[in-house]
Amino acid sequence: MSALDLSRPALLDRLRMAPAAMVLPVGIFALFALMVLPVPPLLLDIFFVFNIAISAAVLMVALNARTPLDFSSFPSVLLFATLFRLALNVASTRVVLVAGHKGGAAAGEVIESFGQFLVGGNFAVGLFVFCILLIINMIVITKGAGRVSEVSARFVLDALPGKQMAIDADIAAGLVTAEEARERRASVAVEADFYGSMDGASKFVKGDALAALLILGVNVIAGFALGMVSHGMSAAEAGAQYITLAVGDALVAQVPALLLSIAAAAIVTRVSDKRDLAGQIGGQFSDPRGWLPVALILGGIGMVPAMPQMIFLPGAAIAGAIWWNLARRAAAPPVVEESPEPEVAPDHIALADVSDATLVTVELGFGLVGMVDKTQGAPLIARITGIRKQLSRDLGFVLPQFRIRDSLDLAAQDYAVMLGGVVIARGAVRPARLLAIDAGDVRPGPYANLGLTGEATHDPSFDCPALWIDPALRDHAVAEGFLVVDPATVIATHTQQALLAEAHALLGPEEVREWIDALKSRAPALVEAVYPDPLSLAALTRVLRALIADGIGLAHPQPLFTALALGLQQTQDFDALIDHVRADLGARLVARVAGPGEALKVVTLDAGLESAILGGMIDPATGQPLIDPDCGALIVQAVHDAITREGGPVALIVQPPARRALAALLKQRARACLVLSIHELPATQPVEVVGVIGGEALGQGALPAPQEMAA
Repeated sequence: MSALDLSRPALLDRLRMAPAAMVLPVGIFALFALMVLPVPPLLLDIFFVFNIAISAAVLMVALNARTPLDFSSFPSVLLFATLFRLALNVASTRVVLVAGHKGGAAAGEVIESFGQFLVGGNFAVGLFVFCILLIINMIVITKGAGRVSEVSARFVLDALPGKQMAIDADIAAGLVTAEEARERRASVAVEADFYGSMDGASKFVKGDALAALLILGVNVIAGFALGMVSHGMSAAEAGAQYITLAVGDALVAQVPALLLSIAAAAIVTRVSDKRDLAGQIGGQFSDPRGWLPVALILGGIGMVPAMPQMIFLPGAAIAGAIWWNLARRAAAPPVVEESPEPEVAPDHIALADVSDATLVTVELGFGLVGMVDKTQGAPLIARITGIRKQLSRDLGFVLPQFRIRDSLDLAAQDYAVMLGGVVIARGAVRPARLLAIDAGDVRPGPYANLGLTGEATHDPSFDCPALWIDPALRDHAVAEGFLVVDPATVIATHTQQALLAEAHALLGPEEVREWIDALKSRAPALVEAVYPDPLSLAALTRVLRALIADGIGLAHPQPLFTALALGLQQTQDFDALIDHVRADLGARLVARVAGPGEALKVVTLDAGLESAILGGMIDPATGQPLIDPDCGALIVQAVHDAITREGGPVALIVQPPARRALAALLKQRARACLVLSIHELPATQPVEVVGVIGGEALGQGALPAPQEMAA
């Protein structure tokens, strides 16, 4: 293949681009030809119409531009439009002076129409109209636009170094890429060039107005001379003929000049906005508060007897109608337009598709979906919202929102409670039935003897015997002493109990920060004593989670923070700090199992048993004593017997080194037992020893599984 064949595509591309590239050079030479060559009147009429059309198009583009830089080619367009209009002035002057004696039609129909129709054939009126248009153009529009251009150019050029430094700083900080920085630099350069060009382009408009005045004077003087000397006309005839044509020619040129002046003024006075000029002005005039005074003023003037009431009163009515419509539109709720979702490639995987930001999730089998259906009242949503509020009040911080969703992995009537993606509770309900719970008030014996039939089960929250009964048996079950609840309440209560057991896992750094900010507004000095020095946000979160796990909520932050501040004066060791806070808040711990003025029912360990536990093996990871499984089984059994015998919660009082190990042993196996060290028991708290574990009570047994014993 030859070299010519290889370059053929590039040659074809250049040939395609050649016509567009040749438009401006050809247009410039056409302007020169228009100035020096005679032009037929018909072609001159076409050029006049084309000139008006170009000026109107430039004005429309200027008004529709959202920012001045959207019409950055305006200075060049203004230059070429001015040259075109001046070339038309030269060509029309030649036609008027050469063929003006033959009549108005000899100079073209456009000039004749402007000279006859627009000014009524009276050249004096035409002169006055032209002078008025010239004054408006030069004194008002052009002068004001020129001043705005000068000030804008000065401000933009003064701000140029600062903008360049801001771009360099963003690059150094990594806020923008190199490509974005290049685009911003190019935009700044274009803005500076544009306002500098507009400052000079305003001189074109001013010079064009002066040229129009001089051309009109030349046409009038030359028309008088040629009419009387060359064509033998009288002064009156020459004046009527040539001055009329000169005025028509001047008005034909002045109309597009005025349009271009308005476009230049609109460009330089624009303020950057997302809307075009019409939308910007319309949006700012759409405030109904501005139209009611207008209606009242017009109505007041119209009530004056000497005023034309048929004009002012309808104007007041129109202003009042505008105010009414705008006020009604402002009071109407805004219409939210749903933007179409962007198309996503089939192979695109987002982080949201593979992660779940929700901390607590309640999953339902497909048979339980009706419990969250809004058309059926969505009872489960209301119950879950209620327990979230209750837990937030009990724990002292705002829990993150829960999520309820269906799951195909569950059976139709099953549900599961998940915390951080881990199932912490699972159960099953019967959506069309009610759960009758035997909380201890039902007469002993088979439930069938009470006239109740149903599916036997256990309450998932407290492991009490229960029956799934038909809703028609509700009143009968209540009369027999059962606690009757609906399936939504069963799920909500089970969720609440499961989350209470893992309440510490619900507290994160964000919740701690919000909690601290609320406390800082009331006790800033107290917060400064703890946070951020000596405890960072992560360290404080760890301490607060440990306290919540021990049953100390955050609902009363000031005593808790005071205990932390005092404890930090003695130690910063994590375990020692927790023990110190628990000792200061011992009354709050005791209040969980004993009311005001009541004696605390206490179970203690035999001295020999406690010594054996403390003198036994130590966990090298935590430094806590390890409890032998057989010994632990007997302790759990003895505590459970004491709870059953007393019919309520009890407290196990031990030496401080043994508290953590025994608390971990009893946490899931005897939740109604509060494990306290001797230092955490308030000195003024009355106690009643209801049992001593050890000695002859020791024997063989097995360690019960968590949740095996009722609280």
